[in-house]
Amino acid sequence: MNTGSGRAHREAPWLHGCGTALVTPFLADGSLDEPRIRALVHRQVEAGVHFLVPCGTTGESVTLTSREKVRVAKLVVEAAAGRVPVIAGCGGNDTARVGALARELEGTGAAGLLVVTPYYNKPTPDGLFLHYAAVADATDLPLVVYNVPSRTGVNVAPETLARLASIPGVAAVKEAAGDIMQMGHVLQAVPEDFAVLSGDDAAVLPAMALGAHGVISVVSNQIPGPMAELCDLCLAGDFAGARRVHNRWLTLMDANFWETNPGPVKYSMAEMALLEARYRLPLTAVSSGNRRRMRKLLRTLGLVG
Repeated sequence: MNTGSGRAHREAPWLHGCGTALVTPFLADGSLDEPRIRALVHRQVEAGVHFLVPCGTTGESVTLTSREKVRVAKLVVEAAAGRVPVIAGCGGNDTARVGALARELEGTGAAGLLVVTPYYNKPTPDGLFLHYAAVADATDLPLVVYNVPSRTGVNVAPETLARLASIPGVAAVKEAAGDIMQMGHVLQAVPEDFAVLSGDDAAVLPAMALGAHGVISVVSNQIPGPMAELCDLCLAGDFAGARRVHNRWLTLMDANFWETNPGPVKYSMAEMALLEARYRLPLTAVSSGNRRRMRKLLRTLGLVG
């Protein structure tokens, strides 16, 4: 199989700091709320985030059609207007379809693609390698491997990730296994210029202390400025300052997972008047008890009056 030989091996030096895993706002009829998408992008960029990631887990990617994913990517790229890079979500469990979507997303102006490990299929390490090699061969954009075994049912072991890092065009990993020991082994296994990004907000500080390059964040939907600051402090080696930011917002990081993401984060953003809390089934509204808890927390943190 052609694994993209001749293409730049790692071509994303901008992959560091805080990237926001953007939520996808919907209208009452279930369609995309395009004005809200644009407004959220402007808010993120103005707050100082380093890159944007639409159509990932937090963006309810599995209920978006391919056409909608391309449309969202275009909207985010246009609203970002070159101020920050955009990594478009491009995951799935059918390699041929993911490759086709990658080619379409390349035309949106995205700077890279977030490619989740195939879910349900439970591929072997060989299957993972061939999947990413095929997707990399379908596009000139750098790929970010997305390892989230709690969602997909398959974990990318550090030795497998090291093998994936040898594929031309595979530039980074979003490591969301929820295991700081695995994060340490990943950082030992991959080349130094392979970007390792935390996929867990509460683990950003320890991950970056180990050498991770940043985060693809959920909580930065609510607090983009503080999360960008947290990453900047870590990158500068100011871990005392980073601890202060981490401790200030840790309860909100936790609260976003009281129920399935993006339920709580969308609800809290509605309370902050940033969007309407609408979801696509099978996701549903946050329970009344957790709505009360979230409102109280948002008031305590000064995010709502």
